[in-house]
Amino acid sequence: MTVSQPATLTAAHLNGLRRSFAGEVVPPEAPGYDDARRVWNAMFDRRPALVVRPTNVDDVIAAVRFGRERDLEIAIRGGGHSGLGHSTTDGGLVIDLGLMNEVRVDPARRLARTGGGALLGQLDVAAQEHGLVCPVGVVGHTGVAGLTLGGGIGRLQRRFGLTIDSLRAVELVTADGHVVRASADEQPELFWGLRGAGANFGVATSLELELHPFSGTLHRGVHVHPASDIHELWAVFREFAAAAPDTVAAIFTVALAEPAADYPDTVAGRPIVVIAYNHSGAGEDAERDIAPLLRGPKPASVTPTSERYVDVQRSSDLSLAWGSRAFILGGNIADCSPSVLDAFVAHVEHVPGESSISVTTLGGAIGRVPDDAMAYSGRTSPFDVAPDTSWSDPALDDANAEWTRQAMAIVEPDLLPGRYINELSDAGPEVTRASYGDEKLQRLRELKRAWDPTNVFRLNHNIAP
Repeated sequence: MTVSQPATLTAAHLNGLRRSFAGEVVPPEAPGYDDARRVWNAMFDRRPALVVRPTNVDDVIAAVRFGRERDLEIAIRGGGHSGLGHSTTDGGLVIDLGLMNEVRVDPARRLARTGGGALLGQLDVAAQEHGLVCPVGVVGHTGVAGLTLGGGIGRLQRRFGLTIDSLRAVELVTADGHVVRASADEQPELFWGLRGAGANFGVATSLELELHPFSGTLHRGVHVHPASDIHELWAVFREFAAAAPDTVAAIFTVALAEPAADYPDTVAGRPIVVIAYNHSGAGEDAERDIAPLLRGPKPASVTPTSERYVDVQRSSDLSLAWGSRAFILGGNIADCSPSVLDAFVAHVEHVPGESSISVTTLGGAIGRVPDDAMAYSGRTSPFDVAPDTSWSDPALDDANAEWTRQAMAIVEPDLLPGRYINELSDAGPEVTRASYGDEKLQRLRELKRAWDPTNVFRLNHNIAP
């Protein structure tokens, strides 16, 4: 398939689409086109031939068929948060699901049904109104569908599992413009592939997600240390992670204490280690459960709080607002050797943006699902390491991407099988192979040949048919 240019879409084409499409049709000459083509990551300033905003499943079917008939590259936009710019295209068709953003909660059955354009913040609020929660990501304006179909890592996953572990069904518009429901009982093989590689197989117009009882309070702490203590701190953190209760999620971050930020004078302007935790259990258990994490060197600053989950979930919405420029990579590791820790510290001394290297505890409920249960891979790994950076000056795009790649290269020899595709700003066949492994990749290719043999849905971590 080739990518068409905007000039190939005539008024007759658009009028024909409008006859079968009840939603919004936004061509380049429309007043709202520049807003319609924007995505979260400002690195991707692309100009699609057409943006359409469906209001229902029939609209999505019409849009997919229109794109195929016109030989347009098709980009699917749920929340618009793709780190690789897959939510948009130059000269192709963007199907923006933002108007299909309903969230309905059935508290008796502990189920939520979300539209393909629903956002995490909507799901968080709707579920918490009934004392329930779905484990999702950490930025409220992220799309539920994209986050989920890639796996879904956040603050509650050690307790409740990945977001895909709570996924019960997906309604999908396929490449040939038909609607299919995938679940454990209906199209189970497709459901297997959707959970981890879902963007490859169609447009997710709605999801059904299991909800879990949750009090709605997180007991949190942020401890800032000078990086000179990193070896002792890592030993404590690693031992803690191996035995921590499922109610505790923790992150070990190496960064530069920017002088303009509010850091103690003892660390300002120098490399630091930040140990942060979220305890989602009973408040009276938090001090006991966190105590082993505090046995290391004395921190330069400590910030303990108890906050509403919904407030914590939107705490990064402004710092990671639309218009950000961002780049992230990630992979699974078993440990950080002394030489790796030293290299991390040296690397953050020279950062082009707001950059850091984070090591997140996995395990808990994540690791209790068999690795072959779904396409997502890497469940048995104890840690996820992810260097990332954000900035505002377009002239620094290449420098920030290269800084992140160099940070990832530090742990490349130690990486375990599996990748979390939602944290990968690089793509290609080798990245896809590393994400799923040869056996799963072959199974996914067979699914791709069955459901999308001409690779209509290729703006993703692509499974070539």
